Amino acid sequence: MIFDNHIHTRFSADSDMLAIDALDVAARQGIGLVFTEHIDFDYPGDLDFTFDPQEYWRTYGPYRGSSLALGAELGLAPGQTERDQAFLTQAPFDAIIGSVHLLDGRDLYNASSYEARSQQEVYTQYYTAMADLIREYAFIDVLGHIDYICRYAPYAQPGVHYELFREWIDGVLQALVDTDTVLELNTRRFGDRLAMKELVAVYKRYYELGGRYVTLGSDAHSPEAIGASFALAQDFAAACRLQPVTFFARKMVCL
Repeated sequence: MIFDNHIHTRFSADSDMLAIDALDVAARQGIGLVFTEHIDFDYPGDLDFTFDPQEYWRTYGPYRGSSLALGAELGLAPGQTERDQAFLTQAPFDAIIGSVHLLDGRDLYNASSYEARSQQEVYTQYYTAMADLIREYAFIDVLGHIDYICRYAPYAQPGVHYELFREWIDGVLQALVDTDTVLELNTRRFGDRLAMKELVAVYKRYYELGGRYVTLGSDAHSPEAIGASFALAQDFAAACRLQPVTFFARKMVCL
């Protein structure tokens, strides 16, 4: 069974999805799910991207089993590993995604993150910070959406641009290999053929550097997004010689 390893339900501040609706859609698709609720203590906006891990476990624990694992998506921030590790000890999480959502304390979703700054400057900072944070947070299982910045950057060509940023992207990929952290294949931008084409160079380079595994994740915040573009994602992973995996009880499981 293939798993969608990146799902947000009502325990995430930006989702109202009910577990029962997510599980119903997954059952109809014949896939498993990993709930990965946001935990981002440093988020600067009005939304509260934290949750009570014990309540989370009480609520969803009865559903946990062969087709559902319970995890979290941890917003990575410099100098905060002790605090974040303390949070993760409060429940027996199955999988931890680590994601870079912020630069200089600002969400990359917001236009203010790019004001009066060139793409070269912002992307170099983004990839440099990501490589450093992967090493700082060596206890995470998965790096989420390496191309998060490409969703929102206001530049004419916001893609990952491996050839332009090879040195910095290689730094990210080497950090993943060195820390045994799995690279997520996030399908959020798979509706864009150019985006997929640009990502091929990144994932093939990941393999060249020693990476062998990926998780597939839709980053769904609503039922209709679950499993989005997963047939394409499986073909993509195969073309890059990467093995799809999931996590249960913090142990990797090949699919």
